[in-house]
Amino acid sequence: MNKMKSYYKSVREELLKVIFPIKEQVRTAFISVFIVVTVISLFLALIDVIMSLSLTSLMN
Repeated sequence: MNKMKSYYKSVREELLKVIFPIKEQVRTAFISVFIVVTVISLFLALIDVIMSLSLTSLMN
């Protein structure tokens, strides 16, 4: 039982050290990730269209 109390005490102490992000930081990170994912998706879609058109022209 003593080990369990010690464990929970150390967990509580570690949680007090954690710095949670504020709402603005979360929003900024979300927008950044969204923009990067969108740009990469558009780039891959463009490459897919180019490859598809080139293979179609080669097959005909």
